[in-house]
Amino acid sequence: MRLPPQQLAQHLQQSLKPLYVLTGDEPLAQRESLDAIRAATRVQGVDERTSWLVDRYFSWQQISAFGQSTSLFASQRLLEINIPSGKPGTEGSKVLQALAAQPLPDTVVVIILPKLDKDGKNSAWFSALENAGVTLTLQEVEAAQLPQWIAQRLALQQQQTDAETLEFVAHQVEGNLLAAHQEIQKLGLLFPQGVLTAEAVREAVLNVSRYDAFQLGEAVLAGDAERTVRILQGLQDEGAQAVAVMNPLMWVLRPLVRLKAAETRGENMSSAMQQARIYGDRQALVKRALNRLSLRQLEATLLKLAEIDKTAKGLIKGDAWLEISRLCFGLARAGKRKAR
Repeated sequence: MRLPPQQLAQHLQQSLKPLYVLTGDEPLAQRESLDAIRAATRVQGVDERTSWLVDRYFSWQQISAFGQSTSLFASQRLLEINIPSGKPGTEGSKVLQALAAQPLPDTVVVIILPKLDKDGKNSAWFSALENAGVTLTLQEVEAAQLPQWIAQRLALQQQQTDAETLEFVAHQVEGNLLAAHQEIQKLGLLFPQGVLTAEAVREAVLNVSRYDAFQLGEAVLAGDAERTVRILQGLQDEGAQAVAVMNPLMWVLRPLVRLKAAETRGENMSSAMQQARIYGDRQALVKRALNRLSLRQLEATLLKLAEIDKTAKGLIKGDAWLEISRLCFGLARAGKRKAR
């Protein structure tokens, strides 16, 4: 059964199921969903919680052993299984399907997954989990919807403000829901219930944008020149070293040369994307960049990045930040006139 995250609280008041599946990369939604399930299990008398992280050292045999064991201190238990890769492998797939078919006795199980690609969503193990349990898809809030999301959160603490101020807060947190959540809580502590003035909010809300070079690379791929400039400025304001920006930028941009070359040769782009380990929504972002940028531009970009890297490390003279800004802004704008 699929359940919208906003209906989880109501669902937990009515019943508690033996299996829950949380899938998505939004950390605030994941944390709040986990907290809600944990609180509901405590109300039902579940006071023993076990958490496992599925990594290269994890043994799937632990799950069957857990089901066969009995607790010395509790009649019911909560088991959380976090699979950050979203790929349980052959053995894990069999164990998860068995778990879906036969729930563990006296145990509430929560499976925590990232956002799955097409293969993951269509896999036998995920289908089995979906059919047997309650599945919540934890999606990020789109930028256009963030002001309304902030308004709804303020309303929960009996506060409201005007649309322009909501836009201001949304811009300040740069799409980071955890940061937005913290700022909303702060407003609840600082001010009484009722209408919040624009001046009060602007004084209280800090610029809590979390900028990193991967965000910069994504803005460049998307051809979003305005956001590219904003992230560049944010990185500099936060004291990021130019040399620390280079490797992530290389990681984002280097596959584009191979993909553009494959496209030029008429190769199957789906296969090329898979080989470059580009999956899901990121494929659409990369395709947009490939439509704007030529192979010659991309090859020149890698040469320029190598030169800037030497500048950032002090091997040759120059202003690394200035060169990074020029390159990224130029790439973000490239092809726009042709596209129009």
